Amino acid sequence: MARCLVISDIHANLTAFEAVLADVRARNISYDIVWCLGDVVGYGPDPNECVELLRTLPHLCLAGNHDWAVLGALDIETFNDNASAAIQWTRDVLKTDNLRYLQARPERAEQGDFLLVHASPRYPIWEYIIDNNIAGENFAMYQQPYCLVGHTHVPLMFIKDVRAQSIRTSHPEHNLPISLRRNNRYIINAGSVGQPRDGDPRAAYALLDTVHASWTLYRCEYAIQETQTRMRAAGLPDKLITRLEYGR
Repeated sequence: MARCLVISDIHANLTAFEAVLADVRARNISYDIVWCLGDVVGYGPDPNECVELLRTLPHLCLAGNHDWAVLGALDIETFNDNASAAIQWTRDVLKTDNLRYLQARPERAEQGDFLLVHASPRYPIWEYIIDNNIAGENFAMYQQPYCLVGHTHVPLMFIKDVRAQSIRTSHPEHNLPISLRRNNRYIINAGSVGQPRDGDPRAAYALLDTVHASWTLYRCEYAIQETQTRMRAAGLPDKLITRLEYGR
């Protein structure tokens, strides 16, 4: 558990997922394990292919809200119409073996000093940590120094100064290692591989070095139109197709 490739919210976007792995190779980034923070499926056109590619890697993968919805563990009525349509389509095409894989994903995982969840420590499957107030409530829900989350599709850090008991928000720069200081606690969002929502359409991923306590965010281009073409062929909603161009 020295060097962890951290990904989240692949959302059945094989082109983006393959681009991330290619970018890792191009940068000569070495890693020991992939930590996937959930939502392997949903929204995109390649649910089987993304599950199967993930399973070829040394990895730990959590359950996300879209994964649960596909399994029937969440009421589809709690999703908007576009997301619901994609969930229903995914249910129809997902292979039995890949369905069983998703069924076996845990809600949370503890890895040394790190808690891993899809959404938040308080509600691991579905809560958006979007501001300091929500982050502060969640810092009280776990003991580890660090928590890694996805779900919002926005790369972000909430940093709590343990001495001052203050919380601040940080937007990490790309390609710049950030030291995770021992006198702080962190909630760190890895962003999204398959559907970024921070206005940057490039796929997001991160490298966590647990030995040197550092976090590095990366972004990479991918052929968005290839994903969009497959989405149209599958009959997925237009809004889900066009939003990929804008990272929203």
